[in-house]
Amino acid sequence: MLYLNLLFFTDTHIRGNTPKNRKDIFVDTLEKKLIEINDIIKKNKIDFVLHGGDLFDRPDVSISIASKFAMILDKIQVPFYLISGNHDIYGHNPDTVNRTMLGLLDALGVINLIRSNEKIILEKDNVKVQLTGQPYVYDIDSLDKRDYYILKDVKDDVNFSIHMVHGMLLDKPFIKGIPYTLIDDIKDTLADITLCGHYHSGFKTSKINNKYFINPGSLVRVTNSLREIERIPKVVIIELKEDIIIREVPLQTAFPGANVLDRQEIEKNLFKNERITEFKQTIDAALDFEKMDINEVLIEVSTAEDVEEDVKIEALKRIALIQMKGLNGD
Repeated sequence: MLYLNLLFFTDTHIRGNTPKNRKDIFVDTLEKKLIEINDIIKKNKIDFVLHGGDLFDRPDVSISIASKFAMILDKIQVPFYLISGNHDIYGHNPDTVNRTMLGLLDALGVINLIRSNEKIILEKDNVKVQLTGQPYVYDIDSLDKRDYYILKDVKDDVNFSIHMVHGMLLDKPFIKGIPYTLIDDIKDTLADITLCGHYHSGFKTSKINNKYFINPGSLVRVTNSLREIERIPKVVIIELKEDIIIREVPLQTAFPGANVLDRQEIEKNLFKNERITEFKQTIDAALDFEKMDINEVLIEVSTAEDVEEDVKIEALKRIALIQMKGLNGD
């Protein structure tokens, strides 16, 4: 009987300090999550662990932090495979990994780094899985670089194929101007399962032509967007039997977003933007721009309306930017 279990998670962003958007102590929270993951591994008899990249938040994280988490990861008693993300390396160049803390953990045998064009065979009893990976590179989401995501070669004697990528793979179109790749663009891949990191919010697991596309989202929440506040970090268990079974496991140590993410700064900025808009509308309604200097008008109205100083300064900056664009013919 075919039976092999894998656990996948991504974007741990190990770091020594706490992001300004969080209320907790980041290092302690991440440690608890990784300990819980190890418990999940034991409870579910996981055979192999996979990580989608950005293990660290920067390539030169301090030795004290790297050693602390190396000891935590070393307690995972099954093989741990990983690709490098953009935060793990220098200059978006995976060839620099040997100079990073991620490269050190690979050299010490704490994790097993997968490099481009490398085929790894995972075996248990009579099950064979081909595992490949594409680390982050600067042009990974260029229109002519779909090959980073599309697996074209699978060994004849394997039961399943898994391809891990650290890139902006999405299930639907994103913000204009930001490079990304749609699942629909890579559905011709030969991989039975495509695992992806990098996009922290993740997406709902997609199944197209019996092929799975999975990104559970980052293990940590470092931004305070409404979507991140509503999201609970999770891991994915992949059971390879006669069929592929995907199970999502939310972490018990991941508290509700409202408890750990601070919205104060973003709400302050939203209020400031609203005040700037109201300020501009007041000017538009009261004055003829063609007959007066805009900066003088702005100062006069702001004084009359008792506008806060930081709002006034921001408005002046934005007007100056608009004027510069006008002079440049933009």
